[in-house]
Amino acid sequence: MLPRTLGLALLLAVSLWCGVALGASGIGATEVGRFLWAGLTGGTVHARDAAAYTIVWEIRLPRVVLGAIVGAGLASVGVAVQAMVRNALADPFVLGISSGAAVGANAVILLGAFAGLGVWALSLSAFASALAAMVLVYAVARSPQGLTPLRLILTGTALAYGFEAVTTVMVFGAARGEAARSAMMWLLGSLGGASWAQVPLAAVTVAAGWTWLRRRAESLNALAMGDETSAALGVRPGRLRRELFLVTAAVTGTVVAVSGAIGFVGLMVPHVVRMLVGADHRRVLAVAPLAGAVLLVWADILSRLLLAPAELPVGVITAVVGVPAFLLLMRRGGYSFGGR
Repeated sequence: MLPRTLGLALLLAVSLWCGVALGASGIGATEVGRFLWAGLTGGTVHARDAAAYTIVWEIRLPRVVLGAIVGAGLASVGVAVQAMVRNALADPFVLGISSGAAVGANAVILLGAFAGLGVWALSLSAFASALAAMVLVYAVARSPQGLTPLRLILTGTALAYGFEAVTTVMVFGAARGEAARSAMMWLLGSLGGASWAQVPLAAVTVAAGWTWLRRRAESLNALAMGDETSAALGVRPGRLRRELFLVTAAVTGTVVAVSGAIGFVGLMVPHVVRMLVGADHRRVLAVAPLAGAVLLVWADILSRLLLAPAELPVGVITAVVGVPAFLLLMRRGGYSFGGR
């Protein structure tokens, strides 16, 4: 367990360095190191290096850091959602939160809504609509028996289709082609708009969500075995499921607001991690954030380099990697998808 965790932590550090050093502008590794040191220590940079320094410190570094945070958040929430609904195909977007966020984001991109908020308009609108979607899903899915897994999945899936229909109408009704392209880029996930201003909220939300999940790892082990078993072990499944719903919705809404709807990370990473460390949520939640961060950092690197200077949506890269990997998992005889 410890060697795998340390190995992933080292791989993440290397990935972060590569994410800052690699790019279409051709800045050398030595210069990247010098600029990073100057930024961290408050040192000075020669005037002729001002443009390169801005690229490294103000564009690449916040993008890479935000990518790692988003990847860690999606992976952690993926573990929680799969335990909450006891479904191996569940991911952070099964609750319809990301589709709800897309409505708010596209209202800004395509209709110019909330323009008075300036650079915060997109993130705040996406987050607000994600919270509204969360409230709607909760209100519809709740029954006298509480939040049952089946009702959550069916409600989230049905409302997600409704939110996607609203978004599609917005895209097709867009008067400007460039606005529609930006909307599609956001719908498939992109870290192109990353800035230091977005990092603190995303980092605090993901860290708080992960910490809460780690503290409830034993309860997640019980919940994954079924409501009757978990109740016999002293866990109140209805209450725990409500708490999980709130935590996963908050984390998902936050990361989707800053990165768009990036798929396959929350679905794929938990299964890969279970292959490495087993199904115990104490171990899975210790490793999954690191694996998710590494995956998304490299997906973002590829999205920037494959068609440089043009940029691919990050969600395209995660899908290209995730689809064959998931099919290989299904073909692997020794893996039982979390025992389900």
